[in-house]
Amino acid sequence: MSSSHCSYDRNDVRIGFDPYNYTSGRWLRGDKMERASRYIGFDFNALCRKILELSPEASSIINCEKIEGGFNRVFVFELNNAKRIVARLPFKLAGPAQLTTSSETATIRYLQINTSIPIPRVLDWSHDAASVDNTIGSEYIIMEHAAGIPLHKRWDQMAGDQRVKCIDAIYRKIKEVVNLRFPAFGSLYFANSPVCSDNKYAVDEEFCIGTHCGTRYWDCEGRANSNSNNLKPNRGPWANFDEFCDGLVDAGLSRLPPVDSEIESKPSYHGSVETHRFLLGSTRRLLRSMSGDPRISSSTTPLLFHPDLHKRNIFVSEDDPSIITGIIDWQAASIEPAFWYADEVPDFATGNEICNQAFDVCSQFLTPTLSTPRLMDQNLFRPFRYSYRTWKDGAVALHHELIETSRYWEKLGFAGQCPFALPPPKELATHQKQYKLFEAAQNLRCDLSDLLNTASDGWVPVEDWETTQAAHIELFDGMLQAVLSNQEADPDEPVKDEETLRSIWPFDI
Repeated sequence: MSSSHCSYDRNDVRIGFDPYNYTSGRWLRGDKMERASRYIGFDFNALCRKILELSPEASSIINCEKIEGGFNRVFVFELNNAKRIVARLPFKLAGPAQLTTSSETATIRYLQINTSIPIPRVLDWSHDAASVDNTIGSEYIIMEHAAGIPLHKRWDQMAGDQRVKCIDAIYRKIKEVVNLRFPAFGSLYFANSPVCSDNKYAVDEEFCIGTHCGTRYWDCEGRANSNSNNLKPNRGPWANFDEFCDGLVDAGLSRLPPVDSEIESKPSYHGSVETHRFLLGSTRRLLRSMSGDPRISSSTTPLLFHPDLHKRNIFVSEDDPSIITGIIDWQAASIEPAFWYADEVPDFATGNEICNQAFDVCSQFLTPTLSTPRLMDQNLFRPFRYSYRTWKDGAVALHHELIETSRYWEKLGFAGQCPFALPPPKELATHQKQYKLFEAAQNLRCDLSDLLNTASDGWVPVEDWETTQAAHIELFDGMLQAVLSNQEADPDEPVKDEETLRSIWPFDI
């Protein structure tokens, strides 16, 4: 995330940055497409006028900061009355048009009514970029700036006892969200929202649960073959856990192309379309069987939770950092089974034993619905987590989860016979070979990200782009030379030739 600034008076906009294009960084993979997906065509002058309309006590904007995240472009406007107003415009990859903004604003309002969590007040919003009432020309949410300062700016200067108090304060607020109860899985909307379909479940007179707007159910990146399978979309809401599981499998099926197009360029472990269909069919039967287990069914309470509970989204008092003054960015907050959040550990709980212990204690005693599944054997839940990702990860990843679940079925404590039978020895040996290559690809991505100091998707700050590109090419050439010159390779080594190395290389070469 990076930022730029501009300043201007009421009538004459003088911009010191590009408000429309993504300018914070570049990508080592699919750079052109990544930047194009973050382009927003809108009327920046109209946005400035809207800010002043919403702030009648101010007469001019004295500064504007542009901040770019993974899913939104944020403008922080500083007015001449010392107030700050925030405008957030979503990239198209943030989620389905109209639904994402509609759900976020409803979620914020629902939490403001039903909890004491400090969330900045929404001043204006629009879910429809094409509406005649929307002069800005983009979906947007305009809200007050959070009070206090971001926790990540204070964390390193905080003493151990302050950090413990802060974690306790965070979870006393989060407890209020976790204690809310819902009748179904999906996303929150206003009951009278025009984007909420007839298929919805009432929460109360003002709110309902409707279509899930998470990106796992939508093609928001333009990379999948939309509607290519002629499958009826299954995007919720879901009244029970079995329906939710069907939604996961159907999401996986919806990503499959009609034929094996471009399969040659994918690693050998990726698998054919037919292989994916077979595995997803097996997964559907497995999940239905597993969902009846009392341990799993007790961990599927419909739960609303913050989608990105990290230091950058938490604001604290400047005078006392144990006082929470704001929790922001509720975009993509959704109602999921409690176990869905079980393996997520916030960044304020890592890297320090005291903080990790404070997190364990606070989450266990303040949010038991959330923490109880986290204390269980995570192998109970792994097939659920991989079912919708098969075309992205490759067939071997889901196949591995099915095999491991079958192999340890009795040890995991499941009754009866596992619906997925272990493959015969020859097929199992082939799978193990492919899974080693899959692991090698995952390790390669992590190692390259560390060596090049990039994000896992290859994002690089724009100021480091040329240097990182050169280092990336040098690393590939060096590794290729090592592969080609290693004539006495270990027979179990998964990468033995140039074609295999290129197929698993995570970035463009």
